[in-house]
Amino acid sequence: MKTDGYLKEVNIKYDMPTADDAIRRITYNIRNGKALGAAAIKIIHGYGSTGRGGKIRTETHKYLERQKRAGFIRDFIPGDRFSIFDPSTLQAFKHCSQLRKDPDLEKHNNGITIVLL
Repeated sequence: MKTDGYLKEVNIKYDMPTADDAIRRITYNIRNGKALGAAAIKIIHGYGSTGRGGKIRTETHKYLERQKRAGFIRDFIPGDRFSIFDPSTLQAFKHCSQLRKDPDLEKHNNGITIVLL
C-alpha cells in the first residue's frame, strides 16, 4: 500500500462547467495525480444552487463509484462524511496523512469529495 503521498487539490467548478466537462476534468486530474505520485485528490465541485445538491456533485459521485468498482481509484469520501468518526476517513489518513490537516475535515462540506488514488 502506497502511504503518505501528497494531497492534490482541484477546483473543477471555477467556471461553472457542464457535468460532462466536470467529469472530464476529474478524469484528467485522477490520471495526472497518479502519474505525479499523489495519494489523494480533493475535488472542489460545489453543492449546487438548487439547495438539493447539484448535477456536478451527483454525477461526480456516480462516476467515482464506477471508477472504484473498476479498481481505478481506491475509494472516495463525500465531504459530508469527511470526519474522524467515519471509517473510510480513518483509512484515508493511513494513505495520506495530509488529510488530517485539511480545513474541510469535520466541516461536513457537501461541496467537496476526497478521492484516494
